Amino acid sequence: MFSLSKKLSPTITDMIRFDHSHVLVTFHQYTADKNPKVRKALADTICNALEIHATLEEEIFYPAMEMLDAQNDVLQKSVPEHQEMRELIAELRATSASSSRHNEIVMQLMRDVIHHVADEETVLLPKAELTYNKDRLSELGVQMTKRRLELVAPKAGKIAMDTAIGFSGSTMAWIAGSAAVMLALKRLAKPRAEIR
Repeated sequence: MFSLSKKLSPTITDMIRFDHSHVLVTFHQYTADKNPKVRKALADTICNALEIHATLEEEIFYPAMEMLDAQNDVLQKSVPEHQEMRELIAELRATSASSSRHNEIVMQLMRDVIHHVADEETVLLPKAELTYNKDRLSELGVQMTKRRLELVAPKAGKIAMDTAIGFSGSTMAWIAGSAAVMLALKRLAKPRAEIR
């Protein structure tokens, strides 16, 4: 069973990249002119995603990387950067979404995360992929998936609600518009006899 799930699991490096993309897309949804309720939902989505991601890296990915090169500069500064991020998250959660300070904290968090992501994606992830074989990366991916489920379960309802509120505007309109265009194109592609 484990070998089947290992073969079907994304690698740990792919999962980390997906997490990075998810957070960056959510950051891009956050703008100062949005309703405070939407800004709060987006900020909460970002905070939960970052906290879960940091825990997964610290418990699974970083120990695997330490086995390769414990003295790696990027690896050495990663946990302290996570701690700084957690401090910003605590301040963000204690700040009203209607205040300008809320926006400032989100933008600082975005700057810090972008820098951290760049280091991981240009140093740690390539090193892992060059050193570990796909089976080992998939095995670590399975471990990460299991632990993620444990971390998400208590927050699942809140995460779903924040995502629905935060992405209710432009993204949902874009998705609906894209679906309508696809249906229209599909209808146009059918021969006339099928349309009648």
